[in-house]
Amino acid sequence: MGLFRKSEAESYPVGSASIASARGTRAQAQSVDQTARPPAFGAHIPGPAGTRMPPSISSISPTVQSDGSTVDATSSPSTSPTKDFTSPRPSPNASGDVACIWSATLVGVTGTPIEVEVRTSSQLPRVDVVGLPEAAVRESISRIRGAIASAGLRFPDRRVTVNLAPAELRKNGAGLDLPIAIGILAATGLFERHQLTGRGLIGELALDGRLRGTRGTLAAVLALRDRGAKEVIVPTASAARACHAPGIHVLGARDLGEVVGHLMDTERLSAAQETPTAEIESKGPRLCLSDIRGQDLAKRALEIAAAGGHGLIMTGPPGTGKTLLARRLPGLLPPLLGNQRLEAFCVLDASGAISPDEYISDAPPFRSPHHSASAAGLLGGGNPIRPGEVSLAHHGVLFLDELPEFDRRCLESLREVMEQGVVRIARANISCELPARFQLIAASNPCPCGFYGSTGHDCRCDDATLARYRRKLSGPLLDRVDLGVWVGEVPWETLNQPSRGPTSASVRDLVARAREIQRRRGVGTNAAIPDAQLDELVRADVEALGLLGRAVTGLRLSARAARRILRVARTIADLGQRETTDRDAIAEALQLRLEG
Repeated sequence: MGLFRKSEAESYPVGSASIASARGTRAQAQSVDQTARPPAFGAHIPGPAGTRMPPSISSISPTVQSDGSTVDATSSPSTSPTKDFTSPRPSPNASGDVACIWSATLVGVTGTPIEVEVRTSSQLPRVDVVGLPEAAVRESISRIRGAIASAGLRFPDRRVTVNLAPAELRKNGAGLDLPIAIGILAATGLFERHQLTGRGLIGELALDGRLRGTRGTLAAVLALRDRGAKEVIVPTASAARACHAPGIHVLGARDLGEVVGHLMDTERLSAAQETPTAEIESKGPRLCLSDIRGQDLAKRALEIAAAGGHGLIMTGPPGTGKTLLARRLPGLLPPLLGNQRLEAFCVLDASGAISPDEYISDAPPFRSPHHSASAAGLLGGGNPIRPGEVSLAHHGVLFLDELPEFDRRCLESLREVMEQGVVRIARANISCELPARFQLIAASNPCPCGFYGSTGHDCRCDDATLARYRRKLSGPLLDRVDLGVWVGEVPWETLNQPSRGPTSASVRDLVARAREIQRRRGVGTNAAIPDAQLDELVRADVEALGLLGRAVTGLRLSARAARRILRVARTIADLGQRETTDRDAIAEALQLRLEG
């Protein structure tokens, strides 16, 4: 008998009364254990008007009747549950714990749709974010907890798994905060499936629930539109520029509470409004070409470069106006329209070069990097990949001052970019293309001391030093630049007189007329005429071709140089509104190529 467990009566030597007392204690403990279970997420407790109270035990615990049966305290035949943010809703699918939200992330400067999948399960409370998230995405849960609490909602005390698909693509940026937060609320039954269908969400969350603008919002909205979204919700700070995306309805929200109210149809978000262009253009004055005294040939070269989109190198001693001339070029160019405007701003927005609340402009971008720029800074790169200066100048001007002082490898890497208009970046785990259709304007001193060929100063450089300086610019690079001019010293008599040159407004009108002729011809600019259509579109007469042939033979010009001279001559003919490219246009194009 010693091997067997004592009976219940033997274990309590006090007697039968003690046994009964012990049994009553056990029953009471079991009853307390059942009624003290944690409340279900989303249960509603009536509170003061306009407040949200945390759920209580009595609102979800069963009530025991006198006959031993139980009745749910939240159900009543005469009343219905109150509709508010915290009341439980039917789950988006049959399992009741999975929700799917669409958002987007950046790969280079292009938006990529991302499906945010959120699943909750009855396990120990924990949050896992999978799908190759970077640090900013992994840290989003801390911001989301605070934002949900500030909106009067409760973060679920369950196991939460967030999957960002496609899983093999690395996700970057804080724009996934809002879709993850809405996905967590939807997985707990707050929203129905139809309330999320056809909608995209983008935005960074603050701890108090506010929405902050993120870089690349416009590219992300375009990606969601292509994915099939009809409506997208973005932070108010980014809404004014995101609404420029055609074919999709853009709404701006200030905080998480407004987004939840819009999805539950309790309050409607207003559509984003574009900022008038006149307000953008009035922010700063334009530089005028008439501010520069003299330099008539350089001004003519600048006019031709603006009309045809040609590259230009200005060479001369220091202080002769090379930089001043280059900075007047954006004032001669026509405003960007349509897809060009959208593409240029997408690159600027995705790079973080502008503030999140900066509006889209129709002015061509003008970039002027320092000569100490690295290859990644000039062409793009990094992790995550960001565009370089050549991409930030897309559909605009890239000005390289002190050209020979740039790293030679950086300059040589521009050769392919100038021909193809795109930067191709290939890494072990990712590859992408960055647009880079820019107009190159460069300035250079003729030698290290700067006074080679000057009429007022003696050059201190010997032949070896001059040869080393000239080797910094390779022949293949210079061969890809259409125009080159010498910018010499301006005499005091010219500097002391009022400017007699044309104004930027008058030159801009001539450039606009020439660009319209090129547009009707079917090309954006003459510099981009394909080789297959060059003879057809240039329409050079016999005398003009004869002059070009003698120049190519006598000066030993390359085939590339000859075809670029034809493009420049066509631009000169367009400025003169001539139907054919004549001998005078070829002669001026040759002069402007050989002058520098």
